Amino acid sequence: MNTALTTTESITYYQGFQVRPHTENPRLQVVTIEKSTLTKFNEETDEWGLQAIEYKPFLRYAAADILDRACNYELGTLLNEIMQDREKAAFLLEADDSAQADFVDSDEQRDFFVILSTAVSHLIGLPNFDAMYGKYYARFTVENDDNSDSYLRQAHRRMELHNDGTYVDERTDFVLMMKMSEKNMEMGDSLLLHIDDWEDLEHFYNHSLAKQDIVWATPPSKNIHSQVEHPVFFEEDKNGKPHMLFIDQFACPQRMQEGLYLYKMGESLESDTNCFNVRVKIGAMLVVQNHCWLHGRDKFISHPGLKRELLRQRGHFTNK
Repeated sequence: MNTALTTTESITYYQGFQVRPHTENPRLQVVTIEKSTLTKFNEETDEWGLQAIEYKPFLRYAAADILDRACNYELGTLLNEIMQDREKAAFLLEADDSAQADFVDSDEQRDFFVILSTAVSHLIGLPNFDAMYGKYYARFTVENDDNSDSYLRQAHRRMELHNDGTYVDERTDFVLMMKMSEKNMEMGDSLLLHIDDWEDLEHFYNHSLAKQDIVWATPPSKNIHSQVEHPVFFEEDKNGKPHMLFIDQFACPQRMQEGLYLYKMGESLESDTNCFNVRVKIGAMLVVQNHCWLHGRDKFISHPGLKRELLRQRGHFTNK
């Protein structure tokens, strides 16, 4: 039952937070947490510290409960409703202006962001182990110069639209992407495209290769040394609509027909006019239902001091 306090135009107000549709695409829900809510959350979790959260998995659920309780147990209900609704299935969670004004570039602040993102992820599901970082989350930086073996850290090129979890056996229902800090940044917005808004979906979904296994593998930096096989359109949801798993960089086509199918798919996605930009502020997190949203990142303007630290959590739903 919706127990929202009030609704003004497109904003719905709850205890401790508010929700509105994103201006670029109303599917994406913007959840703004009040400073007082974050203060309560910090006060009750500060005694644990990040190390305890990492060492004791049950504390992650306790942190989620503290955040939800500060919002009269309405936040968790709403986030799950958003993620289970295919018409939306994504939210941008950010602090209000007064809280953002207090954020500082410090280790303590970044530790708080990890704990906050952990609370949010455990309200909607359970993060998978991230082999790249060796924890249930991953932290990585994007800088002006890069010699990595994937597009993840390469600042001066667009990271094409894709789904996460294409090369692992674990189910990857959601992806959480949080901005921890940044310096000398221009451009570099997140990119989103809902599968149902993809103009060429029917063509590729009805193709003879749509449900045929494709081989997927990863570069050494991912710390996963096995291959997996699955179709791009690997299942349908409860209403018979397609779920998708695609990334251009890690697909390993074994014959000409597969290669051209994947190539044309990538070209179609990158030219689709329904893709839109999302600016993510420091301390904010973008959370998407991984199988019905494709995500990417716009390129950055070159600057010798460019640096952005990001956090990633990806996992499976537990509240279906």
